[in-house]
Amino acid sequence: MSAFDSVRRHGRPLATALLASSLLLDGLLATPAAAAGTTAVRVNQVGYLPDGPKRATVVTSSTQSLTWQLRSASGTVVASGSTVPRGADAPSGQSVQLADFSSYQGTGTGYVLSVDGSDSDPFDIRADLYDGLRSDAMAFFYHQRSGIAIDASLVGSAYARPAGHLGVSPNKGDTSVPCQSGVCDYTQDVRGGWYDAGDQGKYVVNGGISTWLVVNSFERAQRAGTDAALGDSTLRVPERGNGVPDVLDEARWELEFLMRMQVPAGKPYAGMAFHKIHDAAWTGIPTRPDQDAQPRELHRPSTAATLNLAATAAQCARVFRPYDSAFADRCLAAARRAWTAAQANPAMYAPDSDSTGGGAYGDSQVTDEFYWAAAELYATTGESTYRDAVTSSSWHTSAGAFTPYGFGWADTAALGRLTLATVPNGLPASDLARIRASVVSAADGHLSTMAGQGYAVPIPKDGYFWGSNSEAADNAVVMAVAGELTGDARYRAGVLESMDYLLGRNAIGQSYVTGYGERSSHNQHHRFWAHQLDASLPNPPAGSLAGGPDSALQDPVAQEKLAGCAPAACYIDDIGSYSTNEVAINWNAPLAWLAAYAADRPSGGGSPQPTASCAVTYKVDNAWSDGFTATVTVKNTGTSAVDGWRLNWNYPGGQRVTSAWNATVTQSGADVVARNADWNRAIAPGATVSFGVEGSLSGSNPSPTAFALDGNACD
Repeated sequence: MSAFDSVRRHGRPLATALLASSLLLDGLLATPAAAAGTTAVRVNQVGYLPDGPKRATVVTSSTQSLTWQLRSASGTVVASGSTVPRGADAPSGQSVQLADFSSYQGTGTGYVLSVDGSDSDPFDIRADLYDGLRSDAMAFFYHQRSGIAIDASLVGSAYARPAGHLGVSPNKGDTSVPCQSGVCDYTQDVRGGWYDAGDQGKYVVNGGISTWLVVNSFERAQRAGTDAALGDSTLRVPERGNGVPDVLDEARWELEFLMRMQVPAGKPYAGMAFHKIHDAAWTGIPTRPDQDAQPRELHRPSTAATLNLAATAAQCARVFRPYDSAFADRCLAAARRAWTAAQANPAMYAPDSDSTGGGAYGDSQVTDEFYWAAAELYATTGESTYRDAVTSSSWHTSAGAFTPYGFGWADTAALGRLTLATVPNGLPASDLARIRASVVSAADGHLSTMAGQGYAVPIPKDGYFWGSNSEAADNAVVMAVAGELTGDARYRAGVLESMDYLLGRNAIGQSYVTGYGERSSHNQHHRFWAHQLDASLPNPPAGSLAGGPDSALQDPVAQEKLAGCAPAACYIDDIGSYSTNEVAINWNAPLAWLAAYAADRPSGGGSPQPTASCAVTYKVDNAWSDGFTATVTVKNTGTSAVDGWRLNWNYPGGQRVTSAWNATVTQSGADVVARNADWNRAIAPGATVSFGVEGSLSGSNPSPTAFALDGNACD
């Protein structure tokens, strides 16, 4: 939640002043939503993929195996078996058994799983199960756009609205926003972007991780060869039909805002990014954005915000270049300015105390943001300055880059690792192998956590804090990347079971995604999707993810209605429960990422792109006292053509490349990177390309022993 995300991160109680804020207006405590009835047989209420795992959790006091039956919509028993007792499940406080019907690969709608006299909610088994969620989870960001009218033709009349915060009365607008007193003496045009959550603030650090995930979902799909599903005219954005993938059009709306938050040249702290912009006091609920009459304020720049800008703008430069090179150039220039400014101001921390009218997003540890930004800049440019910043960072080898509690807006080192693990770069093969091993190790940890629980949730028992659903989703992203790197189907299964959790297979039998499942959340905390308070306003649109269980009970509704709850059951679908039931861009971003992954076909679950297979021969052709020439031959031993290549190796004897032919070769320290020429960029399966190098030496001339093609180790 934007208003209290730093509380969620640090686990501190809410301040009295916040409890007295306008969040509690209009009788929010008067009519808490009644808890939904549940069945003892908990399933993914949307359904399962034909080739994916299909498991259910059964709440029962029985200690003996029970018989399960899978029935079709007509009532025919199509599969049966026995449950496996698990006993006490600590996070839920329940005694449970597991039913596994993965071997059934039929398709249809309206299936029901029956165990011991209890029937599950009906569900489907079909290959296109996640197509709708892929679209709806991404449409969430269009709904949250600031500075543009929301078009009924794209979202329906219930969700159409005028543009918010463009200076049209009663708005004060975001086109000429002053700073808080003492921060600056000018105004800034910071229109556009996404409203962060249920309030109408816009925060660079939360926008950063959200934008990264949206763009990264496209990068992931490109690697898998399924990016057409996110391409032009596939999603509900007004820019469709412009030749740019729709998912990138949506990300650009936020990227333009992030760059507008950069302090202009000639001003104090030029190149830094303002931390946030929101109303001077908490926006009342309900309030539609175009009806918000409060003054808006820019809050002082921060190092964390500046590095978020550097990271996302560098990613933008890399991914947008094939579609809009001028915009890519703008992004890269902004990223470079931000990096330089952050280096000059490495300790401008956002304080936890700045929480009037919007969330503080305080963060006094920004070494992880430096690592993330350096990784993105290096992956985009290949420049040694950024590579050195990557390799000298303590996060580059730290085991803490991935934690059981997931990455987040204040914990971004994992994002740098994921980029370095998947985007071809010039790091030594041994370094790339270690980075990739860290991703796989983190994913193994999440699978282990899931295996120890009755509901297969990728978060530990003590991990049910503010925004726990995003924690589960972020950890599932790590598992998906591990599957891509290894081709191991276990990780895809972990991702799909994480989706099961979000969609109803959980301690309360609740789908946390609006519009998906028999009992889905629909009263999430929001300023203008507030039907529970005003019948003229809509509920949140389909595809909106609720924050999820928060065992700290950090709002009055949760405190009143959930006292004594087990950690995994501390949730209520009430608009007043902002600590369990708000929506936020950084929660929907991993949901959209996962929905696109799960919707991939023909495998139905995002089959990993085959990694490059290669063999390299390094032959010294001639050597003299202080120099040598060598021929390097690369063979594609895989089954797919290589289109554009980058070969990395390390010289163990201090050799220095002085010239090259048939390739562009650069060297930094012992690390060498060779890139294809225009004419030999393609290597068909079984084919080879060769290039030559000339170098200097002082002493011995040992040959390299390890090579990596596009980040994949060669034989």
